[in-house]
Amino acid sequence: PKLNDSENVAAYIKGSEKPDEYVVISAHYDHVGVANGEIFNGADDNGTGTTALLEMARIFKIAEQNGNGPKRSVVFLHCTGEEYGLHGSRFFVNSKVIPMEQIVANLNVDMIGRRDLTYEKNKKQYLYLVGSDKLSTELHDISEEMNKKYTKLHLDYTYNDDKHPEMIYYRSDHYNFAKYNIPVISYYSGEHADYHKSTDTVDKILFDEMLKRTQLIFVTTWDLANRNDRPKLKQQ
Repeated sequence: PKLNDSENVAAYIKGSEKPDEYVVISAHYDHVGVANGEIFNGADDNGTGTTALLEMARIFKIAEQNGNGPKRSVVFLHCTGEEYGLHGSRFFVNSKVIPMEQIVANLNVDMIGRRDLTYEKNKKQYLYLVGSDKLSTELHDISEEMNKKYTKLHLDYTYNDDKHPEMIYYRSDHYNFAKYNIPVISYYSGEHADYHKSTDTVDKILFDEMLKRTQLIFVTTWDLANRNDRPKLKQQ
């Protein structure tokens, strides 16, 4: 398909103590468009991710207005062009809007509103995490600790396996940050029958489950934005 001009949309809340260190939360806001006269709404892919970012931004802003804003700056990055080659996130990191060494982590939200075939009949509250231990064991541990303390989801690392045929680690916007040695986590609830079809509509979103998943991402972001030290990289 022909790509028209498009733009990333970014906003940030300035950190109160370490404004030059950044936690970037990302989600792509593009989808596959229109085909054969059908509109592909992309409610899960990635309406859920973009909505989660907006809600987290709202809560962070309320906290700031109440005098309890984040110590590090938090960037809410809506990426364009993900579906056709991760273009928006690549542009963001290459343009050096923020020096890469000042980004402490990237948390990427890409499809968190449905259940996949593995969990369709299983009532377990779950979320797939990809990349959390690839560059920083400490980031993985922080994530696990936040889940244990607050949300108690079943965290599934199936897609984190380098040998998994879906290769999810290389297929969403977090990967462009990982290339710069920035610790990443990508959040995903799995593929379903409506993936990249015109039937990916909002009436099928499981909002209660999406909320719980967003809460995990929020508390993890909050911890990263407020902890004393940034997550350490593995010894190279």
